[in-house]
Amino acid sequence: MQTTTLSFENIHQNGELFANMFRARRELFIVQNKWDLPEAMGMEYDQYDTPASRWVVVHDKLGKVLAGNRLTPTTAHCGIYSYMIRDAQRGLLDTIPSNLLYEEAPVSETVWESSRLFVSHDVPARLRRRVHAQLVFELAKAARNLGATQCLTLLNANWPRWAKRVGVDMTAMGPVMEIDGINNQVVSMNFASNLH
Repeated sequence: MQTTTLSFENIHQNGELFANMFRARRELFIVQNKWDLPEAMGMEYDQYDTPASRWVVVHDKLGKVLAGNRLTPTTAHCGIYSYMIRDAQRGLLDTIPSNLLYEEAPVSETVWESSRLFVSHDVPARLRRRVHAQLVFELAKAARNLGATQCLTLLNANWPRWAKRVGVDMTAMGPVMEIDGINNQVVSMNFASNLH
């Protein structure tokens, strides 16, 4: 198992990994979860997949994607869009309720958003916990390398069950909400104590 943090600066050094990550997202979010999302050439994408973002990908030696995640700075902006959680709060995304946070969404150099976190459905059950832990570990490492002390993410509301197992300090930032039949909640992952 390997992990790579991709950016627009290094995608050319990683073969098909960038495209494979978008293909894996399509397989999970569009095919499996049946979400109505944009797709092209067998890949899922959205307005937040820009040069401002980074993508943490867990994969095997051949480039098969096991898990992935996108990191976007909360200072990003492109047209009317900034980052997913903030745009939902501003009423720009009709699929996510605007009352997803207790307070106004932050805009800060030290706060990034973690989104599109996934573990591929075809990862065997015996490996899922290890793959998930590797993804969260590398996400934290990448976020710290980018100067983040905190990441906001919209997660399945069962996060308290596994947060300590993967060694991340998490705090609820909004109410539990049902989205597409699943209870979700915005959570802050605190990396300040781990900064070197």
